[in-house]
Amino acid sequence: MAEEKTRSLHVPGNLHAPEKTLDLLHELQVHQIELEMQNEELRKTLAELDTSRSQYFDFYDRAPVGYSTINLEGQILQANLTTARLLGTERSSLLKQPFTRFILKEDQDTFYLLCKKLVEDESAISCELRMTRPDGTQFWARIEAILVNNEIGEPLLRIVFSDISALKQNEEDLRVAAIAFESQLGIMVSNADGIIIKVNQAFTTLTGYSAEEAIGQKPHLLSSGRHSKAFYQSMWSTLQTTGYWQGEIWNRRKNGKIYAEWLTISQVSAPDGHVSHYIGTFSDITANEDAAAEIHRLAYYDPLTNLPNRRLLEDRLNQALASAYRSHMYGVILFLDLDNFKLINDTRGHAVGDLLLIEVARRLHQVVRKGDTLARLGGDEFVVIMENLSVDIQQTTVLIEQIGEKILIELARPYLFKGYEFHCSASIGAGVYCEHQETSEELLRHADIAMYHSKKAGRNTLRFFDPAMQAAVSIRAALEKDLRHALEQSQFLLFFQSQVNHDGEIIGAEVLVRWRHPERGLVSPQDFIPLAEDTGLILPIGQWVLDTACAQLKLWENTEATRHLQLAVNVSARQFRQTGFVEQVKQSITQHTINPALLKLELTETLVLDNVDDTIAKMSQLKEIGVRFSMDDFGTGFSSLAYLTQLPLDQLKIDQSFVRNMGVKPRDAIIVQTIIGMANNLGMEVIAEGVETEAQRAFLEEHGCPSCQGYLFSKPVPVEQFETLLAQ
Repeated sequence: MAEEKTRSLHVPGNLHAPEKTLDLLHELQVHQIELEMQNEELRKTLAELDTSRSQYFDFYDRAPVGYSTINLEGQILQANLTTARLLGTERSSLLKQPFTRFILKEDQDTFYLLCKKLVEDESAISCELRMTRPDGTQFWARIEAILVNNEIGEPLLRIVFSDISALKQNEEDLRVAAIAFESQLGIMVSNADGIIIKVNQAFTTLTGYSAEEAIGQKPHLLSSGRHSKAFYQSMWSTLQTTGYWQGEIWNRRKNGKIYAEWLTISQVSAPDGHVSHYIGTFSDITANEDAAAEIHRLAYYDPLTNLPNRRLLEDRLNQALASAYRSHMYGVILFLDLDNFKLINDTRGHAVGDLLLIEVARRLHQVVRKGDTLARLGGDEFVVIMENLSVDIQQTTVLIEQIGEKILIELARPYLFKGYEFHCSASIGAGVYCEHQETSEELLRHADIAMYHSKKAGRNTLRFFDPAMQAAVSIRAALEKDLRHALEQSQFLLFFQSQVNHDGEIIGAEVLVRWRHPERGLVSPQDFIPLAEDTGLILPIGQWVLDTACAQLKLWENTEATRHLQLAVNVSARQFRQTGFVEQVKQSITQHTINPALLKLELTETLVLDNVDDTIAKMSQLKEIGVRFSMDDFGTGFSSLAYLTQLPLDQLKIDQSFVRNMGVKPRDAIIVQTIIGMANNLGMEVIAEGVETEAQRAFLEEHGCPSCQGYLFSKPVPVEQFETLLAQ
């Protein structure tokens, strides 16, 4: 029994193995579930991180302020979309650009000093300065910056900036309003019920009532008792009807003294159209010599320069004409317009502009004779009347030229205001008079026309008026009127001038716009292109040329003989510099679905160097989609080789003036060879225009210029004739 009991209690070890296996499997299942839960939590966390990251970058890019990161060399490393929008350019074109490129030159020192302080003190900085966009527009910005280190320890500047132009303008408006309110005129402001709510210091001076005594009262406080009820009813009726009343009125000061004042009342309306306030301005016109003299001065003299104004000028001019009629002596009226006053006024401010006008008036006083009349018409226009010059017209002309030269030299001398040096010349028109029967108005117009011709002649010069000038102006006015309707009446057409290779094969053409006037026939481009430039009509005309050229390329696309042709389109400076030019070109290409490489834009040397940074930016954007560029009239300007290597040009076009004189002037032949060598060394194509003889073509080919354009091959012709040339 004991043996059996012992055997029954003995359990072999392998009988527990299944139970341990089950335990292990259970533990594994538990761990697997835990891992799945952890993985699910991890996936959820990653998704949340992706969402947060996306939201962060969306917020970063579309934040209401510009964010950018720059290195200590001032180069932009990162920028959000708001930065690109505020700076008026694409974000891709910002990278590696110096941040100071977008800061107005006069404010760059401010930024440099603040950045220096930031690096030295490692404290946050902020400042307000003026920034500029590639298109030349400016805005006030508030800039805040901190110093940070990147992942490898290099110091960087994080910059936040915003456009505060509106705030600056509001501050300026408030400042002007405050100055205007504290003028020499008495001012009182009342609410819609006529209760006085504000007065200025002049009100107190003129009436004797302090602001505390007047506010809360009605204007009846000043009533003299000299006006009837009907007078005030009429005043009120006019005010309600027109929103304005002006006239003489008797009022009483606090000390009881009655005085006459000139009162103006204006109604102020709220946005909903209801009257919210009334503003009354008044001055004491009680008779006295000082008041009479001031009234006369305001009526007949320019308040800024103290020169006679237009009203007094016309009176003096009528007297001069009457005197000339009696004496039979010649006189002249000189009409002066400053050449770059608007630029100075816009860039340096009206305060500097006013200083310039005052200085111009002073210098003119030094040049003209004591008895001559010097007047300011307004803006930057001045007039000089010079009487009794001579009885001989030739001698009179010589005297006028001598006086005009003195004026031009005097006005062209540098001006120094507020530590800055300015240069401002003038254009002068001369209207000569004697015993002829011109009116003062006609004579002024004559001098104005002559001044316009002076501007056209290059500025800083003098031109005389004569009947031929008047005729030219009349023709120009009629031509401008017709030009404004030419596009809508489909009067423009394109001519094509062949561009050929060394085998004489046509490889493309330059498109040239022609105007088929219903009465004048074909109008020369020399007559209407400058007019289109001056009037701004070159913009719609240029767009039409671009669209029509693209449409023609599309028509040629399906024909073997024409699908390879390139068309060169001239682009004017005004067209190229306008905002949105790049988008307009892209739209034309997209609309007509053409190969961009077949479109070649010709830019003049002067245009591309006028604003190199803007030029490179626009050209680069169009080069990215395949558009080609040629520099037209190369060699006639003053190109810098440094700039030339930066410009993404495909071709240089040798100006026809050099080609024409190759066999006459050895220097021009050398210039042509130099241009060809330069183009070849820079990896650019070269083409010569104005080729008229076989000798010229052979010389060009011999020296490495196989492509030509000129009358030797074809004059500009309509598209039908051009296609005939292709067939031949």
